[in-house]
Amino acid sequence: MLRIGTVVLGVSDVRRAAAFWQAALGYAARRPLGPDDDFVILDGAGASLALDTSESPVQDHPRVHLDLYADGAAEQAAEVSRLVALGASRVEWDLYPESPDFVVLADTEGNRFCVVDTSHE
Repeated sequence: MLRIGTVVLGVSDVRRAAAFWQAALGYAARRPLGPDDDFVILDGAGASLALDTSESPVQDHPRVHLDLYADGAAEQAAEVSRLVALGASRVEWDLYPESPDFVVLADTEGNRFCVVDTSHE
């Protein structure tokens, strides 16, 4: 049976993106980044996250994105604040439902991701 092992994000600056996602998720690089590396795999709890150099533009409404789970509204708010302090930015999202359980952010590369309150009804 197949399983998801790694999610790959395209980035323009592998080192900057790796620093953000390592701090955001508590993941570690599988091996140290060399001076000419344009790809890194980060491992931690859950699926691995790979960062690959890409010249394609960031999509405003990406077809694929990460959902990061928080166990309640207070944890969600704290995590959003922490991620913004690490360099993420809030995204003006035009597709929010009336009572959203998620907050849309962008990483240091502009890749969209969500912080989801899993206790939301």
